[in-house]
Amino acid sequence: MPTFNITMSELSPWVETLKSARKTALIQDGRRKIHFTLSDGTELCEEYEIKTNDLVVRKWRRKSTLGGVKAWELEVGESDVASGMSALSLGTQQLIESNSNPVCIRRDTRRAFQWRIRNLPYPLTAYQVTVDDDKHGITIRTSNKKYFKKLTIPDMERSRLVLDSNSLTFAHANNTLIVQFKKPKAIVDDQEVLLEEFKKMKSTKDGDVECNQS
Repeated sequence: MPTFNITMSELSPWVETLKSARKTALIQDGRRKIHFTLSDGTELCEEYEIKTNDLVVRKWRRKSTLGGVKAWELEVGESDVASGMSALSLGTQQLIESNSNPVCIRRDTRRAFQWRIRNLPYPLTAYQVTVDDDKHGITIRTSNKKYFKKLTIPDMERSRLVLDSNSLTFAHANNTLIVQFKKPKAIVDDQEVLLEEFKKMKSTKDGDVECNQS
């Protein structure tokens, strides 16, 4: 692992935001789970695989305009289907997606933003995956007009970076379309700085930090 000797003046706004946030950390189930409370009261939870350092969950909980707390918003990872079914049985959730509908999940690696879209049976030649003209998003469409999806990368927006079509690739296997966008150096550098910071944190080994989707 490289050593990063970076002063506060050289840190990106995103790194500065997370470094200055109030944080708690937990090691559980092979993951490093970190709960952040930002200066405006916004909560952020991230989970990293210990072995690979891959980010597997990122979710946000923001304050409402009336000062209340909104539900968790998932940015990276897969929503808890079991929790969704429980909420439905309690009458707190009106609709759950059918298991046969396309499901898009963002699952990053250390070097790429990645989306897996399940339940897409069409051959690879049917998909058109392109960077939008404004270079701020990705569009997925099929030649048979059966599927259309817009993807955004909040990480790039936070860093005020535009998308380069040369960094975009896609593949198809087992009814799953896999879309990858290579992370630019600025994003990778931020990751490495933050991971080193997180490893220095005192972490508990059991219990739970405030990362439940409740």
